[in-house]
Amino acid sequence: MTEDWRQGGFGLYIHWPFCEAKCPYCDFNSHVSRTIDQHAWRDAYLRELERGALETKGRVLNAVFFGGGTPSLMDPEIVADVIAAIYRFWPVANDLEITLEANPGSVEAGRFQGFRDAGINRVSMGIQALNDTDLKRLGRIHNTTEALAAFDIARSTFDRVSFDLIYGRQNQTLSDWQLELKQALSLAIDHISLYQLTIEQGTAFGDRYAVGKLRGLPSDDLGADMYSATQEICDQMGMPSYEVSNHARDGAQSRHNLIYWRYGDYLGIGPGAHGRLTQSGNRFATECFSNPQRWLDGAVQGQTEKPREQLSKSDQASEFLMMGLRLKEGVDLDRYTALAGTPLPQSKINRMQDIGMVFLNGNRLTVTNQGFMVLNAILAELLSD
Repeated sequence: MTEDWRQGGFGLYIHWPFCEAKCPYCDFNSHVSRTIDQHAWRDAYLRELERGALETKGRVLNAVFFGGGTPSLMDPEIVADVIAAIYRFWPVANDLEITLEANPGSVEAGRFQGFRDAGINRVSMGIQALNDTDLKRLGRIHNTTEALAAFDIARSTFDRVSFDLIYGRQNQTLSDWQLELKQALSLAIDHISLYQLTIEQGTAFGDRYAVGKLRGLPSDDLGADMYSATQEICDQMGMPSYEVSNHARDGAQSRHNLIYWRYGDYLGIGPGAHGRLTQSGNRFATECFSNPQRWLDGAVQGQTEKPREQLSKSDQASEFLMMGLRLKEGVDLDRYTALAGTPLPQSKINRMQDIGMVFLNGNRLTVTNQGFMVLNAILAELLSD
């Protein structure tokens, strides 16, 4: 019997935890450090890659993602050493996708050429806004001119370039967002990630919001209008959504992220990195220690992870549904049944279908455009006892 993870593929995530500055909306595991011993980090990554390869021997690797933090702060030769080790440790897909996240403030032509020579074939740029006032509010260290210059460098160096934008920003109007999105889509990109600003606890924005000092955020109705406008404009300009927040030209979807959403296995390496690994028919959730020095010290003894959690069949089925319904392609309900041991209740599907939230075509369940705006509520209903 084929193990379930093979239906999603196998990926590798490598977390670089350092940034030049901490953005006030960011709740990722990122840190500002004056000095970084890049060779020590390279050695730690190589040790952990070798350990992970022993656990996943013979698996074909479909995608690699250098995330962070700001991985474009890594020295290109360090990236080259890590990628060379990956090729030694795993058989790889013919179309192996290797993505590196980059911020415009850490970009210059020589470094991008170095990353390409190292083996990076896709770049994801954290631009976030295309006007200087909002970039400053978001705590970004680049301005619009620098962002567009960095994009030009990336576009001339790599065949595949994505960038991120945040909407629903303070005092942003619907027409502001429509104009900005059209400008972004005119830049000959093939993939774009569009996120509505969310206020997370534990961030600087979260602290300001709690004491009433983060004004000008959009109402729920305006946020919904911005989401609808996003879908409409992206469709018109040949960049339809394939996931709640991600849009791509045909064939340019992020293969690495599809492994997550199609519920494949992935090895997570680096401080705070999460993973899903199937071994001997059992699936485990993995999580590395988040403190960078704790992780770096632990790599010497192969002790970078917290105790692994074995996922029950019910947990796996729930995760599969929560990830897969984010995709426009939806989920195969036969796969859900195989994981859960019992079908998703037809009565719940019918109720969601009756109010236009989901669509059932044979055994494939998909969320409608209207449903994507309330996806969490749909999942809560489908997964409730």
